[in-house]
Amino acid sequence: MEATGVLPFVRGVDLSGNDFKGGYFPENVKAMTSLRWLKLNRTGLCYLPEELAALQKLEHLSVSHNNLTTLHGELSSLPSLRAIVARANSLKNSGVPDDIFKLDDLSVLDLSHNQLTECPRELENAKNMLVLNLGHNSIDAIPNQLFINLTDLLYLDLSENRLESLPPQMRRLVHLQTLVLNGNPLLHAQLRQLPAMTALQTLHLRNTQRTQSNLPTSLEGLSNLADVDLSCNDLTRVPECLYTLPSLRRLNLSSNQITELSLCIDQWVHVETLNLSRNQLTSLPSAICKLTKLKKLYLNSNKLDFDGLPSGIGKLASLEEFMAANNNLELIPESLCRCPKLRKLVLNKNRLVTLPEAIHFLTEIEVLDVRENPNLVMPPKPADRAAEWYNIDFSLQNQLRLAGASPATVAAAAAAGSGPKDPLARKMRLRRRKDSAQDDQAKQVSQATENVDTRAPGAKVRRWDQGLEKPRLDYSEFFTEDVGQLPGLTIWQIENFVPVLVEEAFHGKFYEADCYIVLKTFLDDSGSLNWEIYYWIGGEATLDKKACSAIHAVNLRNYLGAECRTVREEMGDESEEFLQVFDNDISYIEGGTASGFYTVEDTMYRVYGKKNIKLEPVPLKGASLDPRFVFLLDRGLDIYVWRGAQATLSSTTKARLFAEKINKNERKGKAEITLLVQGQEPPEFWEVLGGEPSEIKKHVPDDFWPPQPKLYKVGLGLGYLELPQINYKLSVEHKKRPKVELMPGMRLLQSLLDTRCVYILDCWSDVFIWLGRKSPRLVRAAALKLGQELCGMLHRPRHATVSRSLEGTEAQVFKAKFKNWDDVLTVDYTRNAEAVLQGPGLSGKVKRDAEKKDQMKAEQLMEEWNEDLDGMEGFVLEGKKFARLPEEEFGHFYTQDCYVFLCRYWVPVEYEEEEKKDEEEEKGEGKGDAAAAEVEEKQPEEDFQCIVYFWQGREASNMGWLTFTFSLQKKFESLFPGKLEVVRMTQQQENPKFLSHFKRKFIIHRGKRKVAQGALQPSLYQIRTNGSALCTRCIQINTDSSFLNSEFCFILKVPFESEDNQGIVYAWVGRASDPDEAKLAEDILNTMFDASYSKQVINEGEEPENFFWVGIGAQKPYDDDAEYMKHTRLFRCSNEKGYFAVTEKCSDFCQDDLADDDIMLLDNGQEVYMWVGTQTSQVEIKLSLKACQVYIQHMRSKEHERPRRLRLVRKGNEQHAFTRCFHAWSTFRKALA
Repeated sequence: MEATGVLPFVRGVDLSGNDFKGGYFPENVKAMTSLRWLKLNRTGLCYLPEELAALQKLEHLSVSHNNLTTLHGELSSLPSLRAIVARANSLKNSGVPDDIFKLDDLSVLDLSHNQLTECPRELENAKNMLVLNLGHNSIDAIPNQLFINLTDLLYLDLSENRLESLPPQMRRLVHLQTLVLNGNPLLHAQLRQLPAMTALQTLHLRNTQRTQSNLPTSLEGLSNLADVDLSCNDLTRVPECLYTLPSLRRLNLSSNQITELSLCIDQWVHVETLNLSRNQLTSLPSAICKLTKLKKLYLNSNKLDFDGLPSGIGKLASLEEFMAANNNLELIPESLCRCPKLRKLVLNKNRLVTLPEAIHFLTEIEVLDVRENPNLVMPPKPADRAAEWYNIDFSLQNQLRLAGASPATVAAAAAAGSGPKDPLARKMRLRRRKDSAQDDQAKQVSQATENVDTRAPGAKVRRWDQGLEKPRLDYSEFFTEDVGQLPGLTIWQIENFVPVLVEEAFHGKFYEADCYIVLKTFLDDSGSLNWEIYYWIGGEATLDKKACSAIHAVNLRNYLGAECRTVREEMGDESEEFLQVFDNDISYIEGGTASGFYTVEDTMYRVYGKKNIKLEPVPLKGASLDPRFVFLLDRGLDIYVWRGAQATLSSTTKARLFAEKINKNERKGKAEITLLVQGQEPPEFWEVLGGEPSEIKKHVPDDFWPPQPKLYKVGLGLGYLELPQINYKLSVEHKKRPKVELMPGMRLLQSLLDTRCVYILDCWSDVFIWLGRKSPRLVRAAALKLGQELCGMLHRPRHATVSRSLEGTEAQVFKAKFKNWDDVLTVDYTRNAEAVLQGPGLSGKVKRDAEKKDQMKAEQLMEEWNEDLDGMEGFVLEGKKFARLPEEEFGHFYTQDCYVFLCRYWVPVEYEEEEKKDEEEEKGEGKGDAAAAEVEEKQPEEDFQCIVYFWQGREASNMGWLTFTFSLQKKFESLFPGKLEVVRMTQQQENPKFLSHFKRKFIIHRGKRKVAQGALQPSLYQIRTNGSALCTRCIQINTDSSFLNSEFCFILKVPFESEDNQGIVYAWVGRASDPDEAKLAEDILNTMFDASYSKQVINEGEEPENFFWVGIGAQKPYDDDAEYMKHTRLFRCSNEKGYFAVTEKCSDFCQDDLADDDIMLLDNGQEVYMWVGTQTSQVEIKLSLKACQVYIQHMRSKEHERPRRLRLVRKGNEQHAFTRCFHAWSTFRKALA
């Protein structure tokens, strides 16, 4: 293929993952004369290609994970080469050329994981070397002259070799920051060179036969050394030299023979991690209590007993992990339970008899491992008697009773406090308020018109259309917010029916086959912004471009609110005003972009894949057919679905649905889809394939799998192009790269595509160029040429094509390459054709309309209640006082806290003589407005009411309510006398009006407010709507993947220990979840969680294993439907009123509605559970059992297709099918006083 002239401008390209075995390497690489970096990892290379000789500007070459046995070739002729990465190959001594070390700029050399037995010859000539990695080889000696010249080294890795000594010249490495010598037999090496390496920060000497005698006596000069690893050695005590390290933060001394620690360890004031596992320690010195910054202390597999742990260990205020498994501990010091941040306590395989009672006060503990302690008896939890001291009834009727009031007065007070409210009164007040507001506006308008002199000279008559309200249209998809806000020129080009911004360098240059929109922004005489809008029509432009340019020119005028006309300009007949915009300097260019209307070449695909459908292009001939597969032949307005004799019905159905999507999304529904069966093909089908073959044979291998797609991101700079590969193993980028075994499988996600960029997707048999809506024009042009080069550069089948996709108009074949992008819907095989044709009937339509009406009613209520809200202030209990809650924390609640919200509402005044006034107005219409105005002046039009909502978490004590009644409530009553109402609520039993103020963003966290923010453990939240949309909550549940459900949305928060990037938050969207809830989950993710967290919305099945499944605690089976939500009902059976009654709870019920002294009936559509509390009487049990039988018989006659079964459940023994009907099921709480 002829070069397009773009290759000489490519500065970097990543060709990793391609197959270059057998000596095949693209010759076009020679044309990349400006190449600076080149990656050829995992390409199967056996030797370096000759084409590298032409890359005279190459600086970085990576050829890792190949089959290279030699690096001989053209490397020495590359004068600018700086880095050679050749790890994980089969290089031997003779395979490393000497002349590459004469390169002046060579600074990085990685030859690890090879077969070297000696240090490469002439390596000492690489004087500018900064990074040297020779680890995991078989090198037995380092020549003395190596470090004479290599004095600028920053990183040196010689691990896992056979070194017995180190050259004394290593003391010259005064700039070295990292030294790794793990796994070398350095028994006789004294390491006297270490004190001279003053810049050293990391020193790893694991398994290097270290003893007391072969370590330096002092390392006092290493002031920057922070990480030391001396594990798996023969040390009998802590080397003295370690006590002199002032910056030590991490020390690993595990797997040694250390018997005791010196009192000098108190000098490690900055140590955060100390690993002393697998030693011979019998006790710890009291000086360890002075390590105030210690976070992790590991003491596993020693000989520690109770006396061996210092009693003052509780002074370690920063301690988070304490592990002392496999020791001789009978007890642990009580002070250890006073460490406030302790999260992990591992004491398994000891001799524990009991634990201190204070173990129950470890509020942050997450892991408590006491397994294999056969004599252990857990201590009883201390009784909380504080609540008994405050168990006082402060109700009005009780206080009146204590004061000696008459029973009638007490009863009247009780009735006044619990009187029923008229639900229609509020609606009537709202309606009256709106009507009165409209009347007031009408009166003001009439008074204003009377005072205006309509005969004033020069007054303009208002046009009839200026009073019309413009419809609300959203043009943000086409035009940015700042368009037309600054004086200047802006031009758009029509591509695929939408306007695309044109670079300033192309202003005045018009393609003959394109159409443009030109916006001129200027300041008029008064200094206000004004606009001129033109749309230019090319002489060769297609009909779709002409129409869209006119339409979007009008859209732009509406978007700006401009009053100017849109002016049509045709090629060769431009007006003088238009030419003046470009200073009479315009030029025409032949060609243009393709039409937005579909133009399809005949293409045939083989359909395969079980879960997700995949399409593989095949040659357009009869020999491509295989009887085991389904094939799709696309001819534009004719689409054929060919089914082989041995193809499955599922594949045929999915291919047919895929063809339907192509027809709907790409052919405007005008294509005809024909289903063909092998042996019954029409003649026109074989004409397209060049004739019918004599026999259709099996030719596709059973283990066929297409090459892994490669996603390139096109980068454009000043005079250069770059083509790096996107590592889509991870759908988000992290500061800390996870372990390889935790990475998920390779997958392509739609979220990887950025609207500001251009990507090339190389699928071997197809090359797609994806253009983001906001990508620059120059990048697009470069990508189109690079895509053609990439297609011709690598070995591909003859039917391979290059296609272009604009964001928002992607072809179905392109979408099929991505996971869960516009998936084909699942097929219901349980219904026959007659049932499908009949439709759901009128009853189904009525049911859907009712559900839609309920949703609209909830939204209307939410809107009305928030209209009334004049202001809201929040308070939270901190200690013994209520502190003001910041507004950014509104909507966040914690289970161990109490909150107070003061809400001020606008209410219309209801006058006693309202009806009389209405009658007078009807009778005396002729009276003037003066009397009405006087009445309005005397009486205010509006008033206000204050409601105090008190919210108490499930795990909060009654102290919050008592504190409120004695402090805030009295203050509020003095501020708003006679206008204050107090509403007390507990968690998940909130007032709907209160919930409406948070607009469905109501999050309940576990724990306490300020303490919970410091936790570094993953937390899982479930978003669930109970009945009405008003009752939507996002509640933290146990972090366990078995609680996931395909019909709900969940949020997983995974915090890191990094300071700059605090973690990542996932919004997990179930495949069957409601679209509104999915949108709400994304909204909660973006607005209610810390901005410092990375955020990502993932669909079910796209979870990144590296953090999602690890953060949630391994992947477990979970429910894939929530059908029970449509049928769940909760009833209460009680005889507390003197007679037995069964009453239904509202749809927004929770676990706390299960009354301990009653019987509860739960219907989930399949079973009816009879839940028995611990304080239930035998009479209630018998009567409730009869009520259950009556209810089951009634439901059997009403819903005969869903017969119920009766099950008995006792409190504390609920099964999963029962608990899942309740949002955020947890342990039962104690009854509140």
